Amino acid sequence: MSKTTLPRRNVILGAGLIAAAPQVVWGADGKPRVTMKTALGTMVLELEAKKAPLTTANFLRYVDAKAYDGASFFRAARNDWAPTEGTIVAQPAAKVRPFPPIRHESTTMTGLKHTHGTISLGRFDVGTATNTFFICLGDQPFLDARPGEPGDNLGYAAFGKVVSGLPVAQKILAQPTGGETKFKDQQDQWLKKPVIIESMRRA
Repeated sequence: MSKTTLPRRNVILGAGLIAAAPQVVWGADGKPRVTMKTALGTMVLELEAKKAPLTTANFLRYVDAKAYDGASFFRAARNDWAPTEGTIVAQPAAKVRPFPPIRHESTTMTGLKHTHGTISLGRFDVGTATNTFFICLGDQPFLDARPGEPGDNLGYAAFGKVVSGLPVAQKILAQPTGGETKFKDQQDQWLKKPVIIESMRRA
């Protein structure tokens, strides 16, 4: 499976249809949490199951299937105007077969925005998202849906945020890039050494 990003820098590829999505486990605040252990430290994600139910259920389906164990952050797309900001992109190992793509939940539908710490689902065309996701470091408003502008202008499907461990995400963004990729517009964005996700579990 190829790996990608967004218009300016193709953000990522897709999510997976939920034919029989697992039941969401609600926390005290009504939002499920997931603990992600990486080679550089641990992050805790809080998911917007009420605002982005389809995207959240899709992500949890992969978590429950342990599909992200052994996955990796393979890309660090740093903003030209602010190198300490940008997005880090991850997806499962190539041997993991994705579930069917899911319907796109745009930011105009959910009310969510791509602000600092947001976790969002990657895609190519609308309706192609499966299991690739990214985390925003710094506000990234160009990833939101922008009705009225050229192109498909539907942005990406934000569905949660990092509530603990953002310095770990920052470390990943700062890793050396220049790794091999077939995408010419991403030559300086692929990590020379991908950061392994050791496990992801519901908190």
